[in-house]
Amino acid sequence: MSTADQSEGDINLTEQRTNWITNDLDERTRALLAEDARYFFHQSLSTPCLNVLTGCDGSYLEDVQGRRFFDFHGNSVHQVGFGNPAVIQAIAQQMQELSFCPRRYTNETAVALAKKLAQLAPGDLNRVLFTPSGTTAVGLALKLARIVTGRHKVVAMWDAFHGASLDAISVSGERLFREGVGPLLPGVSHVPPPDEYRCLWECHQRGGCDLKCASYIDYVLQHEGDVAAVIAEPVRTIPYIPRPEYWQAVREICDRHQALLIFDEIPHALGRTGKMFTCEHFGIIPDLLLLGKGLGGGILPLAAIIGRDAFNSAVSQMAIGHYTHEKNPVLCAAGLATLTYIEEHNLLSHVQQLGQQTLQQLQAMQQQFPISGDVRGLGLLLGVELVTRSTNQSARDHRSGSRDVCGPAPWPQLQSDQWQHPFAAATPNRDGPGNGHSSGNPGGSLWRPGQVKAQ
Repeated sequence: MSTADQSEGDINLTEQRTNWITNDLDERTRALLAEDARYFFHQSLSTPCLNVLTGCDGSYLEDVQGRRFFDFHGNSVHQVGFGNPAVIQAIAQQMQELSFCPRRYTNETAVALAKKLAQLAPGDLNRVLFTPSGTTAVGLALKLARIVTGRHKVVAMWDAFHGASLDAISVSGERLFREGVGPLLPGVSHVPPPDEYRCLWECHQRGGCDLKCASYIDYVLQHEGDVAAVIAEPVRTIPYIPRPEYWQAVREICDRHQALLIFDEIPHALGRTGKMFTCEHFGIIPDLLLLGKGLGGGILPLAAIIGRDAFNSAVSQMAIGHYTHEKNPVLCAAGLATLTYIEEHNLLSHVQQLGQQTLQQLQAMQQQFPISGDVRGLGLLLGVELVTRSTNQSARDHRSGSRDVCGPAPWPQLQSDQWQHPFAAATPNRDGPGNGHSSGNPGGSLWRPGQVKAQ
């Protein structure tokens, strides 16, 4: 099995992909794909590409042939939908007034966004830095942890993804991004993720999670002795959804060992889980909170790091991250419009309601179809673990093509009304409240029904 087959993302490298290109794409699309492949570096999960887009709106993508696709992925950027009019208007207006802000200057829009994030963030997380990408936010967090603690070691999670730069892949846990690049950052230890369904300590045989994975973090911090930080995604985007007790235990462990807790919420903060910040589900406050992806309204690249006020004195005399576009007013206008839209249109309550409905339907389907090994969800961050019919092994471990896993049974047995569930009564509405933008879309990595009018 290739490394790409072991990661999330575009992993269909079978003959069916070739058939798709040959039979389902027209001549113009194939020509553009060939041009793309000619001029871009080839890399897994990117070029060569699957298709060519000409438009995006709400939850939909449109290709060169005019076909519209309901997008369940969106690179985790469309909390308020693709092409949100409110975000576009804010960007256009800011471009007319102040299009750039050099270092050593500030501007009203950047200050307003920083203030808004400080007000929304839990506890004393009220110091902010903006960066042009989530990966650079991760690098800033690692740097800040070193400065604040006077240490350099980090504990991270296997299977985690924190970006593709050298520092970010050092604390990530996916082989696809780490393999073959040589030495990474020193002082990084990895621990197993809190995946209860496939627990390394087989907690299901003991009646459920008993926090062995959290105890192992305690073990590592105790034996290392001088760890600066634990960095993790509070919910893995695949997703793994830990019990609240897990993060509460890890918070206590970090406090006891005087290590910072860094939460990378770049893919799923800002409402995707039904809360503005994912950590709110677990009743704890990290020391550093990282945002990105959808912060730019699904249009512009923008990320942020939010930290404790007490850290400010430790870094005030250092240049820790004055990026060229740190306080870019156009980027900040997009971020401010996004947060305003989420609040004014009550997207958090919408996600909670629709996510619960969807999860219940997926759980009902799980009882009917053996290929559905597990269903997990938090808000509209939802996932179905596909397994082989005869064993509980991951379906991808035995895949040579999707029909080897899914067909001829059980999925072809689904009737049209079942395929529509849980959206059988959901219809696109672009004419007012409840439309592709007004009903909002802090959707999950796998499911984003927030852009349709839910019944």
